[in-house]
Amino acid sequence: MASKRGKQTVRDMFLSLAVIAAVAGVVYIFIPHDDKADPVKAVDYRVELLTARRAAPYPVAAPSGLAQKWKSTSVSYEREAGNSWHLGFLDPDGGYVAVEQSTSPAEKYVTEVSQDAKKTGRTQQVAGETWQHWEGPKYDALVREDKGATTVVTGSAAPERLAEMAAALKTS
Repeated sequence: MASKRGKQTVRDMFLSLAVIAAVAGVVYIFIPHDDKADPVKAVDYRVELLTARRAAPYPVAAPSGLAQKWKSTSVSYEREAGNSWHLGFLDPDGGYVAVEQSTSPAEKYVTEVSQDAKKTGRTQQVAGETWQHWEGPKYDALVREDKGATTVVTGSAAPERLAEMAAALKTS
C-alpha cells in the first residue's frame, strides 16, 4: 500500500512540475522582452545642474551641443565633499566619460576621480583652453584649474572623446 501511495505522490509531483513549466513557458512567450535593449538608462541631470549652479562657489560645467548618442548615466553634487560636481556619460562608442569638479585640493582630487592617473607634463588645447593631460591604468584625464575649482574630464573613453566632452563644457 505504501508503495502505491509513493508512486502516486511522485506522479502528482511530476504533473505539478509539468504544469508549472508549461505556465512559465506561456508567460515567457507572451510577455514582451527585448534582448537587444540597452540596459543602461539615461538620467536627466537638468534639475541637479540648476541646484549645483546655485549652491557651488564656482561656475559649474555641463556639456552643451553634444550629439544625441551621448547618454548621461549619473549625476551628483555633494557640498560636504569639497562642493563636488559629478556628471557621468557613455559616449557614442560605449566608453565612459565623466565631468568632475571640486574645490578640494587639486592633486588629491584628480588622482581620486581619475582612478590613479598621473600628470604627464603635457598640455592640450581644447576650445581655446589649456588642459593638463593625465594618464592612468584605467582612466585618462584632462584637467583644468580655474576660478577656485578643478575641472576634470576623465574616463575610459578614447582621448578624442575626452576632448570632445571638454570642448562642449559650458558654465551657463
